[in-house]
Amino acid sequence: QVQLVESGGGLVQAGASLRLSCAAGGRTDSSYNMGWFRQGPVKEREFVASITKSGSNTYYTDSVKGRFTISRDNAKNTVYLQMNSLKPEDTAVYYCAADLFYFYTDPVEYDYWGQGTQVTVSS
Repeated sequence: QVQLVESGGGLVQAGASLRLSCAAGGRTDSSYNMGWFRQGPVKEREFVASITKSGSNTYYTDSVKGRFTISRDNAKNTVYLQMNSLKPEDTAVYYCAADLFYFYTDPVEYDYWGQGTQVTVSS
């Protein structure tokens, strides 16, 4: 089992930056592909970004390309989501997810999830 704990959310104004962290605990002897998802009010959970085990490949949804950057520090078992130029439509609960094999956009394919961290962007 892998436990994921997100942190770094908060209330910011439009144009500001935040960095989310996702720390993995438990069975971390295997490396996992990691993803960030978000769920806004009355919306389904949507893919934001993902990164492969080694960090060599990253993927982003179109709406965050050029503004968000996913990265990882495998020595610290931590994945980050740097969010710049935040917009009110980025307001959501942000979740990190992990999977041994899958690294793309479908949330159903990820085996492990964190509890989420709230990001609120005011206009």
